[in-house]
Amino acid sequence: MSQNNPDTSQKIALRNVDRAIADLRRGLPAVITTGQETIAILSTEMAYDAEIRDLAETCGTAPLFAITAHRANVLHVMPTGDTTILLTIEDWMDASLMRALADATHDLDQPFRGPFTRLQGPIDPIHDAAIKINKLGRLLPSAIVCPVDTEKAASIAAEKDLSVVTFDEIFSYDDYSARQLRPVALAKVPLQGAENTRIQAFRPVDGGIEHLAILIGDPNRHDPVLARLHSECFTGDLIGSLKCDCGEQLRGAIKAISDQGSGVILYLAQEGRGIGLMNKLRAYKLQSDGFDTIDANERLGFDADERVFRPAAEMLSLLGFTKIRLMTNNPEKVEGLERCGIEVAERVTHKFPSNTHNELYLATKRKRSGHYL
Repeated sequence: MSQNNPDTSQKIALRNVDRAIADLRRGLPAVITTGQETIAILSTEMAYDAEIRDLAETCGTAPLFAITAHRANVLHVMPTGDTTILLTIEDWMDASLMRALADATHDLDQPFRGPFTRLQGPIDPIHDAAIKINKLGRLLPSAIVCPVDTEKAASIAAEKDLSVVTFDEIFSYDDYSARQLRPVALAKVPLQGAENTRIQAFRPVDGGIEHLAILIGDPNRHDPVLARLHSECFTGDLIGSLKCDCGEQLRGAIKAISDQGSGVILYLAQEGRGIGLMNKLRAYKLQSDGFDTIDANERLGFDADERVFRPAAEMLSLLGFTKIRLMTNNPEKVEGLERCGIEVAERVTHKFPSNTHNELYLATKRKRSGHYL
């Protein structure tokens, strides 16, 4: 197949991002380039002093500390209007301190930090890619970055065996990965209260994150199907956490669809509204410290909701569904699916009583996220 074929180019792009993510998660550097600007980065969460020194020696430039505007606001760094903020790494800022600066769970333990020197002037968008790829890797959204001479970048990467990925590949990853989803395995899985159930697994061609469709009964493809988009929740779905209503929503959706006769639940690998399980546990720690669910995510440097809807839209299309009756209280799910070409014929209310552990969580979703609760 020609390398100019869009499918082939997308596969290469997915591979490049996956390799860079794997290296970053191992504490190794990766190179990001736009063709005009190039940087080498380490994930702050996985960086240690020796690796930062090696990075500076490899690049021949002083490293900088990249954080999101959300995180900078918490650290009392003046905003610039940019989504990424660059700080000078002072002599007193070792790797251990920077890891703590990236992780909001240390804020109350170490309240007096700084002052920080913010890099002046416009920030090149390539630094947004350094943050984005850490998010894709379910790492804290922060990086140690070093400028690299673009003309020398290829030889440096080859000499040091560094992964190289482009700005466009990083920001196309969510869409490419979703569009490359393919059905992998289908099996009958009788459920309590819904014995006539099959589970269809989907996997992108790069072997990345897998999603599941829970098909109950024999849904009619001609009429709008009763559907639920459910983000996986280890704590709520599996071990019965009372901090959220996810487990009740999942089991309630199974019952409601079974009672009607047929429908589909998309079980999406988007734990913690897309920030991953480790970061969700960090957010839980911040909630225990008194912050609500949105403030907790933003203190960690994330947006309030990092989920994307393209995977769900692609799965529905592959299953033959173009119109749905969506069980949700979240208006963003309706809008997100419709932007991706799925017609939401009806929003079906799907809510459950609060308890003493999740009443603030549900109130926050209602007041700050516009959920119909």
